[in-house]
Amino acid sequence: MARFNVGVQLHPQATTVAALRDAWRAADALGVDSIWVWDHFFPLYGDPDAAHLEAYTLLAAMAADTQHAQIGALVTCNSYRNPNLLADMARTIDHISDGRFVLGIGSGWFERDYEEYGYDFGTAPGRLRELDKNLAVICDRLSRLNPPPVGRLPVMIGGSGEKVTLRLVAQYADMWNTFGPPENFANKSRILDEWCEKEGRNPRQIERTVGIQGAEAGNWQAYVDAGADHLIVMTGDPFDLDPVKQLLDAAKDTTP
Repeated sequence: MARFNVGVQLHPQATTVAALRDAWRAADALGVDSIWVWDHFFPLYGDPDAAHLEAYTLLAAMAADTQHAQIGALVTCNSYRNPNLLADMARTIDHISDGRFVLGIGSGWFERDYEEYGYDFGTAPGRLRELDKNLAVICDRLSRLNPPPVGRLPVMIGGSGEKVTLRLVAQYADMWNTFGPPENFANKSRILDEWCEKEGRNPRQIERTVGIQGAEAGNWQAYVDAGADHLIVMTGDPFDLDPVKQLLDAAKDTTP
C-alpha cells in the first residue's frame, strides 16, 4: 500500500495570530506534509462577525515560522488579486519558505467577500472564465520573475466542476483538491482522469488531495481507496491536531 500524505488546514477565523502561529509550528513539528489557511475575509461558519485574518500575510509569517511542510492557501480566490501580483506574491513567499509554497487557486464563491470588498461577483461561469484566463497569466509571470521561484512552484486547483474546473486541473495543475465523501471523491477523480486523457496529460502527474473533517480521520482507508494521495484535516480554533496525529500514525504504517 502506498504511503499517503497528511496535511492540516487552519481556519483563520475566531482566532488570533498567536494561536495560529502556535498551531502551525506544532503541526510542522509533528511532521505534516502540508499546512494551509483559507482565502476569505469573513467567517464561513459560526458568528459571521467573529475575528478574521487575511491569508497571504499569514502565509508569509507561516513561511518564516515553519521548516518542513509545504504551505499555501486552500485555496486562493482568483478574483481577489491581480494575477501578475499574485504570481509575484507566491514567488516571494516561496523564497521565504525555501521552496515550500504551493499556489492553490480556485474561481471563488463566497458572495459576502465580493460585496464587502468591492469585487464584481458576477456569475459562476464568468468567474471560471476569469480563472482560465488568469492561470495562463500567472504561469507566464512565474516564468519571467527575477529571481524565479526556488523550485518548480506547484499549482493546485480547488473545485469539482466537471465541465470546466476539472479541465483546468488537467491543463494546469500539479495538485487538485476537493471534498468527500469518498464516493464523491472517487467519481470526480475518474472524471479528472478522463479530462487528462483528452488533454494528453498523465493523470498520475496530478496529486489528488481531499479536505476532511477531523471526525473522518478514521475513514482514511476509504479515501485512499478512492484515489486520494493527500488527506488534509480542516480545523478551527481550538486547533485540534489529534486527528492529524492519527493520520500520521496510519501513514507510517503503510509501506512505500
